[in-house]
Amino acid sequence: MPEAGESLFWIALCAVLAPLLAGLLLRGKVPEVVLLLVLGVLIGPNALELAVAGEGVNTLRELGLGMLFLLAGYELEPAELAGRGGRRALVTWLACLLIALGLVLALGTTDHVDGEIAVAIALTSTALGTLLPILKDGGLIGTPFGRTVLNHGAYGELGPIVAMAVLLGARGPLESILVLLGFGVLAVVLHRFSAGLGREGSGVLAVVRRGAETSGQIQVRLVVLLLVTLTVAAAAFELDAVLGAFAAGFVLRQLVPEGHESLEHKLEGLAFGLLIPIFFITSGMAIDPRAVVEEPVSLVAFVTFILIVRGGVVFVSTVTSGEFDRRQSAAVAMFAATGLPIIVAVTSVAVTAGEMTPTNASVLVAGGALTVLICPLLGQRFLTGGHPDRVSRSGPADS
Repeated sequence: MPEAGESLFWIALCAVLAPLLAGLLLRGKVPEVVLLLVLGVLIGPNALELAVAGEGVNTLRELGLGMLFLLAGYELEPAELAGRGGRRALVTWLACLLIALGLVLALGTTDHVDGEIAVAIALTSTALGTLLPILKDGGLIGTPFGRTVLNHGAYGELGPIVAMAVLLGARGPLESILVLLGFGVLAVVLHRFSAGLGREGSGVLAVVRRGAETSGQIQVRLVVLLLVTLTVAAAAFELDAVLGAFAAGFVLRQLVPEGHESLEHKLEGLAFGLLIPIFFITSGMAIDPRAVVEEPVSLVAFVTFILIVRGGVVFVSTVTSGEFDRRQSAAVAMFAATGLPIIVAVTSVAVTAGEMTPTNASVLVAGGALTVLICPLLGQRFLTGGHPDRVSRSGPADS
C-alpha cells in the first residue's frame, strides 16, 4: 500500500497534469474537473494502485469539498434568490424532487435500484461550483441569463443539501427540520458576532486591514476559521459537512456584500490551486471502473434521468417564464443538469449509512462526471447557436 507521501505526490502530479492536458491536447473541449476525476481513477486503488486516500489525504479532501461549497455559497445574492426569478427556481427544484422521488420509488419496486432517496436527491442537483468558471469565462455573470443559471444552480445545491439532512439522516423529518433551524440560528448568531467585530472604527477591523497584504494574510485565515467552525458545528448537529461549508460561504457574502476582489483572488488561489483539485482527484480514486463497465445500462439510465428530471423541468420552467427563447432555455436546462459534487456527497453519505452499495455509488459518480463533460458543452452550443448578444443585452432580472 502506498505511503501518504507517495499518494500526495501522485495527487499533486495529477493536479498539474489536468489543466495542461485540457489546454494543450484537448483545447479546452473537456472540462478540467472531468480530467481530474479520470486521473484519480487511474492512480487510485481500483486501477494502478499508486495512491490511496489515507487519513491525511482525506482531511485535505474534506477541506477541498468545503472550499468548493463555500465559494458556491459566496456567489449567492439573497435579494436575487428572494426575487421572482429565485422563487421560480425554488418551485422548479421542488417539482424536480417530487418527480425524482416518484420515478426512483417506482424503479425501487423492480429491485433495479438501491438507496432510492439518495438517487432521487442526486437527480435534482446542479454543480454550481463547476459552472461558475464557465459563466465567468463567458462573460455571463451579471446578465439575466447568468442570473437565471445561478438561481437554478443555487437551489440545485442548497435544496439537495437540505434534503440530505432531512431525508437521509437517522432522525425523523420533524426532528431533522428542528435541528436545521437550530443550525441556522447558530449561523445567524455567528454572522452578527462577526459583523459586530468588523464594524467601522473597531480595533479588530483595523488589525485585519493592516494584515491583509502581509505574511499574516489574516483575511484568508479568518475565512478558513469560519469554514471550519461551521463545518464542525454541522457535524455537532449531525448534519453533513457540506451544509456547514455552504452556510460559511453565505455568511461570508453577508459580511462582504459588495465583494472583495483581493480576498476573492486569494481564496480562489487556495481553493482552485490546491484544495478543490484534491477533492476531485480523490473522488475519482473512489470510482471502481470495473463496476461502471459492468453496469453500462445503469450508467446511461442515470444520465438520461438527470437530463429528463432536472434538465427537462428547468427547460419547461424557463420557457414558460417568457424571458428566453427555446435555444436559450435549452442552454439554461443543460447548465442546470450539470451535476457532480452533490452526487459525490450524497452517494458518500448513502454508502456510509449502508443504504447504497459501492458499485451503485461508482455508477452514479461516473454519471455525474458525464454530465460535467456533456451538459456544459451542449449548453454553450445552444447559447452560441442562438443569439448570445440578446442574452447580454436583456433587461435586469426579475426581483
